[in-house]
Amino acid sequence: MRRSLWQCVTQLIARLFPASYPWPAMDIQLGDRRLHLVGSIHMGTRDMQPLPARLLRQLAKADALIVEADITQGGSPFANSDELPSLAERLDSATFSRLNSLCDELTLSIAIFDHLPLWQIALMLQAQQAQRLGLRPQYGIDYQLLQAAKNVNKPVIELEGPDTQIALLKSLPDDGLPLLLDTLEHWHTNARLLQTMISWWLDAPPKRQPVALPTTFSNELNDTLMRNRNQHWRELMLALPPGRYVVAVGALHLYGDDNLPGLLKTR
Repeated sequence: MRRSLWQCVTQLIARLFPASYPWPAMDIQLGDRRLHLVGSIHMGTRDMQPLPARLLRQLAKADALIVEADITQGGSPFANSDELPSLAERLDSATFSRLNSLCDELTLSIAIFDHLPLWQIALMLQAQQAQRLGLRPQYGIDYQLLQAAKNVNKPVIELEGPDTQIALLKSLPDDGLPLLLDTLEHWHTNARLLQTMISWWLDAPPKRQPVALPTTFSNELNDTLMRNRNQHWRELMLALPPGRYVVAVGALHLYGDDNLPGLLKTR
C-alpha cells in the first residue's frame, strides 16, 4: 500500500513538473515502466557527437535501450531481387523528367536507379540529400546510442528490425511510387525539416506540443509510415516488463499529429 501511494505521488509530480532536456526528449510513466523517449535523427552532423553526458547517464540507469531497428548489425538491407523494367516503362513522362532533373542537380546518373524498386530510389535520394547537408550515419543519434549500449552490454530491444521495415516499404502500393512522388514533390521542404531537426539537437528542442510541422507525406503515406507505426509501438511499450527504458525513435514520431507520446498518455 505504501509503495502504491509513493508511486502515485511520484507520478503526479512528474506530470505537474515534467523534466526538460536540451535534446528532443520527454519522460513517460506507464505504471512500473519509465520511458525516456528520445527524438533521434538517423543521420547526424559531426557536432552531434559525443552524445550529451546527461543522456548517457539516462542510458546507464536504463534496463534496456529500445530502437526502431539495430542498425549496427552491418550488411545492406536491400536484398537483390528480380530485375524490374526500366524507369521509362514504369514512370509517366512528367515524373521521369522530374526525377531526371533532380539527378542532374545531384550530379547522379539516372541509370543507377533504372531497375531498382521505386521506394528504394526514394530512400537513396533522401540519403543523398542528407549527406549534402553534412549528415553522416555514424553521427546518427540511434547509432551512437546503440554503440554506447553495446559497449556496456546493455540489452537492446527492436521495435521492428530491418527486415520488418523493408517489408513495410515493399508493401507500399505501386512499388513505392507514392514515396518517390512525395520525395520529389517535397524535396526542398524536406531539406528544411532536416535542418530543423538538427537544430533541435544543436540549439534547443521544441518546448511544447503540438509542434507545427510541414507536410512531407501524403495522408495515405503518413498513415502507413507514421500513425500506424506509432500505434503499434504504443502496444509494444504497454506490454514491456517493469523497468526503465531509453527509447530512441525518429524525432518526427515525437511531435505533430498522432505522436507517440500523446498515444502513450491516452491509455
